[in-house]
Amino acid sequence: MEKIEIIECPRDAMQGHPRIFSKDEKVLYLKSLMPVGFSAIDIGSFVSSKAVPQMGDTSGVLDSLIEVKGNNQFLTIAANDRGVQSAIKHRAVDLIGYPFSASETFQKRNTNRSRKQAIEELKRHAELIDSKKKKLVVYVSMAFGNPYLETVSDQEILDFIGEIVKTANFEALSLSDTVAKSSPSSIQSLVMLVKNNFTDINLGLHLHVPQKAALGTGLLQVAWDCGIRRFDSALLGFGGCPFAADSLSGNLPTESLLSFANSINADNDIHAIALEVAHNAARDLFL
Repeated sequence: MEKIEIIECPRDAMQGHPRIFSKDEKVLYLKSLMPVGFSAIDIGSFVSSKAVPQMGDTSGVLDSLIEVKGNNQFLTIAANDRGVQSAIKHRAVDLIGYPFSASETFQKRNTNRSRKQAIEELKRHAELIDSKKKKLVVYVSMAFGNPYLETVSDQEILDFIGEIVKTANFEALSLSDTVAKSSPSSIQSLVMLVKNNFTDINLGLHLHVPQKAALGTGLLQVAWDCGIRRFDSALLGFGGCPFAADSLSGNLPTESLLSFANSINADNDIHAIALEVAHNAARDLFL
């Protein structure tokens, strides 16, 4: 029985939500996720509070969780020097996610720098993260299309990944469907291209899907068949990047991912009762 890695992403679910949640609300919700048994929890991001007001209290949230953290792995996003410095200094942070985009437009919208600059900066960030005994996760957003009419081929993405491989030592690399444009064929094409060229990458998927469509699209089955074992998801499927487009696509719902995992008898560490408690907490927070 093969094991599935499930990265729960409350940060992604919260960041574009129209209501700003208080620190106490976030801490209460995140505490409900911690007993579930996720492979990691994407807690927050060290970014400008002007750019993403919802994430302005990430450090304080982590402070409130550290004493009850247990064996949970906490991931935070950091896109620049200040963010990386903040992330590596916080003892609750285990993994630091670095956003790179296949789309030049989105790279500039999301991080205010070009793709070339982002890769150049990644080398410095990766060395620093490694020196502080933290782990790096690289996200390749807009990997399956973008809303800006930019044409980016799979070969171009492969070339970017080649630069990232030469530049950084990372725990995982996640292909992100930021605006829900992937199809079974596009996932199969890109995933197999990457796997055939880089056999030792821990390759994951961060899927955004139309509401209530996750199990009917065939995306999860083709990804699993191609060897993907690491998936990002969010309870109830809320979220999306506020810099990507005018409307949020929604995350892959954790409920759908678990239904799929159960249907193929994939091994996981999820505790059913704790999951039910967390699901109810998600409904209280987001609905």
